[in-house]
Amino acid sequence: MKRYLILFLLCFQGLLAQVQFEARVSKTTLGLNERLRIDFVMNIDGDNFVQPNFEGFRIIAGPSQQVSQSWINGKTSFEKSYSYFLLPTQKGTLTIRQAVIEYNGQIYKTQPIKINVTAATEQPREANDSQISADDNLYLVADITNTNPYINQPITVVYKLYFSYNIGISKWEELSKPKYNDFWSQNIDIKELVAEEGMFKGEKYRYVVLKKVILYPQKSGKLTIEPLSMDINVQLPTNRRDMFGRVIVTDGNKRVSAGAKTINVKALPEAGKPIDFTGAVGKFDFKAIPSKTTLKNGESLDLVLSVTGTGNLKLFTLPKPEVPNALEMYDAVHDEKVNTPLSGMNGKISDSYTIVPQYKGDYVIKPLHFSYFDLGTGTYKTISSKEIKISVLDGPSQSAETPVATNVGKNNISNVEHFKYIDLKTELVASNEPAFFGSKKFYALLLLPFLLLPVIVLFKKKKEAIDSDVFGNRIKMNNRLAKKYLSEAKKQINNKEPFYVALERAMHNFLKAKLHIETSEMSKDNIRELLLSRKANPQVVNDFIALTENCEIARYAPSSSATIQHDFDKAVAIISELEKQI
Repeated sequence: MKRYLILFLLCFQGLLAQVQFEARVSKTTLGLNERLRIDFVMNIDGDNFVQPNFEGFRIIAGPSQQVSQSWINGKTSFEKSYSYFLLPTQKGTLTIRQAVIEYNGQIYKTQPIKINVTAATEQPREANDSQISADDNLYLVADITNTNPYINQPITVVYKLYFSYNIGISKWEELSKPKYNDFWSQNIDIKELVAEEGMFKGEKYRYVVLKKVILYPQKSGKLTIEPLSMDINVQLPTNRRDMFGRVIVTDGNKRVSAGAKTINVKALPEAGKPIDFTGAVGKFDFKAIPSKTTLKNGESLDLVLSVTGTGNLKLFTLPKPEVPNALEMYDAVHDEKVNTPLSGMNGKISDSYTIVPQYKGDYVIKPLHFSYFDLGTGTYKTISSKEIKISVLDGPSQSAETPVATNVGKNNISNVEHFKYIDLKTELVASNEPAFFGSKKFYALLLLPFLLLPVIVLFKKKKEAIDSDVFGNRIKMNNRLAKKYLSEAKKQINNKEPFYVALERAMHNFLKAKLHIETSEMSKDNIRELLLSRKANPQVVNDFIALTENCEIARYAPSSSATIQHDFDKAVAIISELEKQI
């Protein structure tokens, strides 16, 4: 009897040992800038694999599935695995929870694994870590043309991603955008990203120009340009080869930063600075041209002040002409025809004044003076226009008793001749209308405030209730913002970068309205958990998250108009589906 019991226990243990499902990690302690590989391995062909949510990590690659089967000495072995590469998003002790599979109607789970995440390390600890290969082969650089400019002297910043011939790049994500505090800035559009060849650190590299910006410093002293930081997915060669002798390539990840840059801005010299200097810096020409100088009564002229050349054309004001009181001058119409290439602004700005004479006679508009700082000579220069003489051939004459019109508005009384024929005799006629006091209208108006009082009280209470509903108002505002940005995205459908910015904002504001969350709570895992808890379709949830992640990448990646239209249509469809489901 005992022998049969032992045999039964051995058979039962063998049955238990048939199914193995476990999680294996490449390391249990890693730095914040290191990646982690995790494999979920089973010795059976399980179905309905459900991954954990990887809270505290970001998936940078995976899942990739592998299946292997072998026969040795008549015995068969089977192994199936799902592999992921993860990047921690925070320090501390993080837990990778259970993964789940189903086999023959039974549910099997892995054991949770604790991972200790430390501060970023200078070098990865494992010799096979992909970042070791990427460290010496991938650089993000900010090239600055001038680090010691004058105020309002243009400088350019070109962000280049250098990568060696040993590695490939699949995609990237912008982690932090550069900030240009105390600079006037303008981005230069890059229509298509093109890989070029160049020298870097004395060696040949490939590089891609990611961003071009032109800056005009607005104050002197040490100004800081905050860095551009990116997360790059790279393809790295290994020491292994496949059966055909080709090098096996693995997916890796690296975070790179262009670093903060300090610009020492010089103040413009005080010596020789003209009194009428308004901040123009560059090389300019100034003109004051009237459309005509001889006029008849009722005619007007246009006086156009223009500045052409190269410099900070959008950042200063033109002088204002002084005209005699007998000339009525209207407010200026400003016009700009300015290009902004990497070399700096160039083109023309102008102010056009309409001048209307009030009396016949000869008038003089004094010369105008325009001052600027010449970067070529390091000195101030002043350009003066010629004196302008205006001759009005006919019209009323101005006398000493005649009030003089000024040039402060359009509706001033400018000619007393208009009032010579006003009749000064007045005849008053008695009115036969009934008395207002004691009439029906009198009593109706007297009682109206008392009748309106209850309505006013109810309206006030309703308004106070609406105003106090901060939560409801926030939802309404986010709904309006989502519609607004979807509308804005549709308008920008032919402009890639503004389109994806508006599309991403629309989707975020939709989530704020529906899930009642703030921007700080918008992690991918939190969004997925909240949407699924509202009975949203898992596939629609995955499509939503994938599209929001794609918005940032698509702004810098090459794309066609068909791709942009497809992303817009997909966003409309996803929001419509989620609107029905949650």
